[in-house]
Amino acid sequence: MSDSEIPKGSYAAGRRALLPRGAERPLTVFVNGVVQVEGSDYEVQGREIVFSRPILKEEKLSGLRWLSMLIGVVGTYRKHETVDIEYRLGGQTRLASDVPIVPD
Repeated sequence: MSDSEIPKGSYAAGRRALLPRGAERPLTVFVNGVVQVEGSDYEVQGREIVFSRPILKEEKLSGLRWLSMLIGVVGTYRKHETVDIEYRLGGQTRLASDVPIVPD
């Protein structure tokens, strides 16, 4: 993904997310609730999920933009992706929501 493909108000946060400590397969990885496919969308490397493209996050809002949203003048339509990982730990299925993205 090039800089020209990143929507205004968003930034490329990175391509890597840490697996929860002790996470075991099978893994299911979601970006904004959509299942990702191992091999084409991501790879598992050690304790990290490495995505084939950067995960996009919303830049911090300025005070003026926040105030405008509060009073209903404008909305925000920036790209903000969240990563969730379903995994096994001690024989139980667990879900890690909105896992932190590791900068490149």
